[in-house]
Amino acid sequence: MRSPKVLHRLGGAVAVRQRHIIAALMLTSVTAALLIAFTVPQRALIISSSSSADLDSLTPHPLSNLSDWTSPLFSNDDDLPELEADSTKVNYSPFPAVSSPPVVTILPSPVDNSFVNGEKLSPPSFEPILVSYTAPSPSPSDNFDDLVEELAHIDLKAPPFIPEPGTNDTSISNLESTQSEAHASEIQFFQPQAPLWPSPADQELVLAKRELEVGPLVSYDPDLYALLFRNVSIFKRSYELMEKTLKVYIYQEGTRPIFHTPELKGIYASEGWFMKLLEGNKQYTTKDPTRAHLFYLPYSSRRLEYALYVPGSHTILPLSKFVKGYVEMLSAKYFFWNRTRGADHFFVACHDWGPYTTKLHEELRRNAIKALCNADTSEGVFIQGKDVSLPETFIKFPKRPQRDVGGKPVSQRTILAFFAGQMHGRVRPILVQHWGNDRDPEMQIYASLPKSISKKMSYSQHMKSSKYCICPMGYEVNSPRIVEAIYNGCVPVIVADHFVLPFDEVLNWSEFSVVVLERDIPKLKEILVGISQKRYMDLWMNVNRVQRHFLWHMKPEKYDLFHMVLHSIWFSRLNQIQAH
Repeated sequence: MRSPKVLHRLGGAVAVRQRHIIAALMLTSVTAALLIAFTVPQRALIISSSSSADLDSLTPHPLSNLSDWTSPLFSNDDDLPELEADSTKVNYSPFPAVSSPPVVTILPSPVDNSFVNGEKLSPPSFEPILVSYTAPSPSPSDNFDDLVEELAHIDLKAPPFIPEPGTNDTSISNLESTQSEAHASEIQFFQPQAPLWPSPADQELVLAKRELEVGPLVSYDPDLYALLFRNVSIFKRSYELMEKTLKVYIYQEGTRPIFHTPELKGIYASEGWFMKLLEGNKQYTTKDPTRAHLFYLPYSSRRLEYALYVPGSHTILPLSKFVKGYVEMLSAKYFFWNRTRGADHFFVACHDWGPYTTKLHEELRRNAIKALCNADTSEGVFIQGKDVSLPETFIKFPKRPQRDVGGKPVSQRTILAFFAGQMHGRVRPILVQHWGNDRDPEMQIYASLPKSISKKMSYSQHMKSSKYCICPMGYEVNSPRIVEAIYNGCVPVIVADHFVLPFDEVLNWSEFSVVVLERDIPKLKEILVGISQKRYMDLWMNVNRVQRHFLWHMKPEKYDLFHMVLHSIWFSRLNQIQAH
């Protein structure tokens, strides 16, 4: 029989051995977990929100909570959480009401530790941007009546804030070079985002980019008038490659009225028509996201205002929170956003507030392709070279969108220049001050079209009877008058500094329009009279030729407005791809 001292030693040895075994098992489990987490390329590592950038402070978020973030938006109206903005309660939210939603980060193999929660640890190369969420009252929807022709053309639109007057000291002669210099700061800070890992769709884009660079020159095409384009050969090849290659995946998350609900009437109809036609298109869309070259966020900025903006609140913060939450939900549910940090995603917004609602989500603002009517480079949101300037089209009859297209011949255009509209923004009061109140019978400029005149000749009849239609900015740089002028065969005269013209990357606007600096408004008649009759005839004929590229059709036609918008988005994505 062994002594108690021997038994005590044996018991101690057994206890030590058990502790070693337990430690070894724990080390093996941790090692296996790490191998699983860091060797699977498309494994999602869910990390809880943290205020510290220190990797050691990050703790795994429970996987059991992921289902809360992947549930359909607004699946049950009774379960809708309330999203608070200041003292205003808004009853729409794309995610459960928690203080810090989890963020999904897709880590490639090998692990790129320079990115945490989708953001680079080192300071970004972009200049800081002042975020503003204030909005004046009333909202555009409060007093807009598109049933009255005159009111339909006074741009009852309200911006988040009214910019200060510009201080550009440039003459009209070197406008183009000055605009290039002014936009240089926006362009140089745009750095295309390389995907965290490649996909077959990326390889197809690389091949398309190479084919675009080495394709043949276009000698003649009966469907395209070469002078309207910066480079008709590049445009034609790119368009054909789009027809052959492009596939778009449309996210199905989100319910009406904000999602999948196109608005086809009014001054913000462009976003609705594009949504309607893309969602009904089979050639360019795919239900397999792994085949997609682009991903569409199908929400309406106009419907967003209807649902979330509280009249008199003077804030668009609820709208910005909603958009931020929607993108975070998608990035938590799928890996597609995280793979490119949003660079292959896009949305289409014609409402003036569309750009500003992206400011709470840095990747959405910096990386995603934004197709915007409010294409203003001075606000720090629209990035020329990546984002797309969307034409603002005023549609009165959705069943017949081309009803009012057409104008009078040159011989019957007896008015030199025409404008009528409310005094919104900084430019229009200056225009009326110099040329309004019947100062010059050839310059028919009105703060509002007098009833005594409108009874004899309506707004649209004035456009059809004018040589030049003045298109000054309102609260924002964009205006539906530009496309209206084209519809009516009137040469548009655009007065809006820092405005990127629609399809500027492919169209040569100098061949069918006149751009005047804001500071040159006092010389407006001198500039117009100085255009020779031959030059005016060329401009007028080109306006009629370019009409086809600005028309909506119930069933899209080649080179029409739907295809031009889609091509601009495709062209932007293609330009981000490195072919070599």
